[in-house]
Amino acid sequence: MENKELNYTLGTKVMMKKSHPCGSNEWEITRVGADIKIKCLKCKHTVLIPRIEFNKKLKKIISEEV
Repeated sequence: MENKELNYTLGTKVMMKKSHPCGSNEWEITRVGADIKIKCLKCKHTVLIPRIEFNKKLKKIISEEV
């Protein structure tokens, strides 16, 4: 199992492994904590996911908000 430290900030754009029913798999992080809230960049739907589950479903980080 990988042991890399993943740090997320508000506004970070990420790509998930599975796509949303609207067809997009690009999301923006809108809340960070024990749970991570992400917003679909195509249809603006929001989802609240536990951090551990989010880390498993994450494919890659597209861009980080600085």
